Amino acid sequence: MGERILTGIKPTGQLTLGNYIAVLKNLRKMMDRGECFIFIADLHALTLPIEPETLRQNSIDLAAFYLAAGLDPERSALFLQSSISAHAELNAIMQNYLYMGELSRMTQFKDKSSRMKENAIGLGLFSYPVLMACDIVLYDANTVPVGEDQVQHIELTRDLVNRFNNRYGKILTVPKASVTKVGKRIMSLSNPLTKMSKSDPKGDIFLKDEPMVIRKKIMSAVTDTGSEVKFDAVNKPGISNLLSIYCAMKDITIKEAEKLFVGYRYGEFKKVVADVVIEELAPFQERYRKILADKSYETALKEGAEKASKIANETLKRVKKAVGLLTID
Repeated sequence: MGERILTGIKPTGQLTLGNYIAVLKNLRKMMDRGECFIFIADLHALTLPIEPETLRQNSIDLAAFYLAAGLDPERSALFLQSSISAHAELNAIMQNYLYMGELSRMTQFKDKSSRMKENAIGLGLFSYPVLMACDIVLYDANTVPVGEDQVQHIELTRDLVNRFNNRYGKILTVPKASVTKVGKRIMSLSNPLTKMSKSDPKGDIFLKDEPMVIRKKIMSAVTDTGSEVKFDAVNKPGISNLLSIYCAMKDITIKEAEKLFVGYRYGEFKKVVADVVIEELAPFQERYRKILADKSYETALKEGAEKASKIANETLKRVKKAVGLLTID
């Protein structure tokens, strides 16, 4: 089997420039590399409270964003996680092969639960990595593009696959994480020590933001002492973040960008960063609006689910047979 790639985004809020750089911008390259399964993780979105209409609209937006970014339904499968029942069914099986100690050590769970009252922490939030592992193994994915904050989940999935295969034989494929080198972690413009994460109206660039709003946010971005435009994540986190954004949008290295901006003042540098972001996002937003209007996302999601369900059901059947569940064709 060649390279099979799986990636998904939760429809829990407005997508940011960070999402665009980490996933959407790389869709064409991903499709050139191998067979792609791209899903909207709507079941994962239920792990924290969300209004039903918000979830529905976010899912539509996400499908339209994927298509606007260049996803070709003929070369990949775009689908809703909830439309493939094998995700939930495999989850019911695989939750028996990961342990509470492992799940309680997951950084994202500890971070999110620490900000919640204990009686408000749902089982779904705790067992989130189990369903994520099922998302991956259902499609025999060997490559999973993720942000740095998700690498721990991929490592847990690898542990699960090895544990399962050691017991039952080579049933599941061992995945590996693929982290984008440039722009792998885009930070907030208002606080460059925290990730751009759908929740900071001033520090996050949302994919629906008008060009004027994008320019204002970048021009207002927090910078650092001194005047040199150079990458130094510790001493110059604000400028380093803007450099990362520029490099990701132009597909160049940090060193190449540093040479370009020798002698630039911070204000001049910010203007150039704003220009390149708007230059790319404006036509992307126009395509998004067209897709929403003609509802072409509906056909793409339906056809994608048909493709995905064939692969997922084969894997599920293989797992059920391995563990001893009686299956009658």
